[in-house]
Amino acid sequence: VRGGAAAAPASAADGNTLTLSVALSDSDVKSVVIELKPEWAPIGVERFKSLVREGFYDDARFFRVVPGFICQFGLAGDPALNAKYRNARIADDPVKELNSRGTLVFATSGPNTRTSQMFINYKDNLFLDKQGFAPIGEVVQGFDVAQAVYSGYGEAPSQPRIQKEGNAYLKEAFPKLSYIKAASLS
Repeated sequence: VRGGAAAAPASAADGNTLTLSVALSDSDVKSVVIELKPEWAPIGVERFKSLVREGFYDDARFFRVVPGFICQFGLAGDPALNAKYRNARIADDPVKELNSRGTLVFATSGPNTRTSQMFINYKDNLFLDKQGFAPIGEVVQGFDVAQAVYSGYGEAPSQPRIQKEGNAYLKEAFPKLSYIKAASLS
């Protein structure tokens, strides 16, 4: 602290420790703890924290799970939230950290197209580094939980339908999907 001024205490919502309460099934809820790293990707971390504070990820399904590669989430259960962020793209952060096992990363459809979708790398996916995927944090507890999310549907859920219909579509067509009961920062 410079000049003798005391730093203002940070509120819990401003912290960089993310806890995902993950429902592997309706009766089996476990935690995944992720340490966000603003020094790796400041733009991405700020967007992600904003979405967490808004409740965007609460009740969101892991709609794309590819064993040995990634698990993906980040389309809200509420179609109105999906509409709000569908075209709210943010600029890319330069890739400063490797897409190694356990890193949290924004999904993209090309340069400067990050919105709300995230994935956790199940293994070292270093080929993603050259494609511009900048990790924003890493799992520090509960990686086994992330690996245990339901993978039986693979990539079958339709992202356009999730965006339009939200959890109504997913609960009917893909009832076994694991989901985030709540996401919180501390």
